[in-house]
Amino acid sequence: MFDDKMNLRWLLLLALTVVLLMAAGCQHAGVHSTLTANHFVSGSSNPVMLAAYQPWFGRPGHINPGYSSQDRVQIEKQMEQAKQLGITGFVVNWYGAHHDFEDKAYSLMQEVAAEKSFKVALMYDEDDSDPAAATEAVIADLQYAHDRYLGPQAVVPRDSYLRYDGRRPMIFIFPKAGHTDWNRVRQAVNSWEEPPLLIIKDIRPQYASAFDGFYAWISPGAPGWKSDGSNWGQQYLDNFYRTMIANYPNKITVGAAWPGFNDAKASWSQDRKMSPRCGKTFDDTVRMFRRYYNEQRPLPFLLIETWNDYEEGTAIENGVGACK
Repeated sequence: MFDDKMNLRWLLLLALTVVLLMAAGCQHAGVHSTLTANHFVSGSSNPVMLAAYQPWFGRPGHINPGYSSQDRVQIEKQMEQAKQLGITGFVVNWYGAHHDFEDKAYSLMQEVAAEKSFKVALMYDEDDSDPAAATEAVIADLQYAHDRYLGPQAVVPRDSYLRYDGRRPMIFIFPKAGHTDWNRVRQAVNSWEEPPLLIIKDIRPQYASAFDGFYAWISPGAPGWKSDGSNWGQQYLDNFYRTMIANYPNKITVGAAWPGFNDAKASWSQDRKMSPRCGKTFDDTVRMFRRYYNEQRPLPFLLIETWNDYEEGTAIENGVGACK
């Protein structure tokens, strides 16, 4: 009797394992089917697909997703997986040289990307540690990026860095407190032998002349966050695309798509949520740009937000679609 019970328990455990593995496969298939269906739309010009990437796992203060961001084998695996989904490159969160862990992780990623025929770009988090010296700090950080990653004396292969039309390097800016004089930053980077294209989060009319484009980022828009997560950002994306076309037709537009949002696991949590709606949030945000862009007016880039931010519940690395 005891052996029969043990055998039954093992059979049940095996069955549960199979179900879980199948579910995980279905979630991954959901990412693939959504991106593939979007990419192969008949008679359309498709954007270059990128994905925002967090390089801080393995450093104290962050959760453990099961790997270190400084693991070469893991980075190789992630890039191959992304390529299978039609993603061309990672836009990597970066804070400058003073965040040593993330800087080392990024350096390794640019090196691996060169081997994997993949692209990477910096998403620079504005240094707001000293408001009075914010502009100087930003200029110093970007100069470091130029010297180490972008310029002719770069320490890692720079051919894997993302460039617009294969020419000018793109640097994404994640602004914070608003103390930086971006016009001065623009003037400083214009002295480089290859002045970069600066792309900032959201549309910022006051600094339009300093930036070459704007990228959309996960947001509920004017209606704000809903406690039940029901606002998945439709109004925000509609407004972003509509405004870019009407007011900034000559700027680079980087659209966005996300699977949902939940910052409950983050140490900086503000109890913000967007329901994944069983995968529909990802599906809808991936397709939103097609209301405004077509073959005659193509969208240059679509940024998936994110590849692996498990702390804010936006990762697609292991699939999307679970009903929560």
